[in-house]
Amino acid sequence: MKKQIRGPAFVLGDNVDTDQIIPADKLVYDPSVEAERRLFGKYAMSGVPEAQSGLPRGGVKFVAEEGADRSRFRVVVAGRNFGCGSSREHAPLALAEAGVEAVVAVSYARIFFRNAVNGGYVIPCESVEDLSPQVATDDEVEIDLERNTLRVIGSGKTFALKPLGDILPILEAGDLFAYAKQSGMC
Repeated sequence: MKKQIRGPAFVLGDNVDTDQIIPADKLVYDPSVEAERRLFGKYAMSGVPEAQSGLPRGGVKFVAEEGADRSRFRVVVAGRNFGCGSSREHAPLALAEAGVEAVVAVSYARIFFRNAVNGGYVIPCESVEDLSPQVATDDEVEIDLERNTLRVIGSGKTFALKPLGDILPILEAGDLFAYAKQSGMC
């Protein structure tokens, strides 16, 4: 697991639900088939309405290039209750397939949080305060997981993140199954 993640941020508000992260009509693809798995990245965040996203006038698409299955955004910054809605494990998978390495939110829906950690898809960082009004879409940010900070490169502003705590060994192992093997649980 990388200790530092750097890249452009995609900023959202509160209550981003799993149907916004990966719409239900895109769940026809089989994640065990590589070509179909990539389609989860192509359609990641395609259900987020422009008004919810806090995007600049004219909007910024999460996966911008026609036919692309990856996003240029490496970090998603959101408010409260990220990943609410249905319990689909495809939501953190879609973000990972799109190239997202971490989500920074004030709080998460429990099922999204567990799916993100258990599958080793994205690192779910919790911010001490709501960063969505303080970070803009396209800001270059750096997350330092050893210092538990998010820094906006352009402004130099640094914000505190909560320590990863008990989930850190699972993320370092890669996913829950790898952690169980390393720990002699199976």
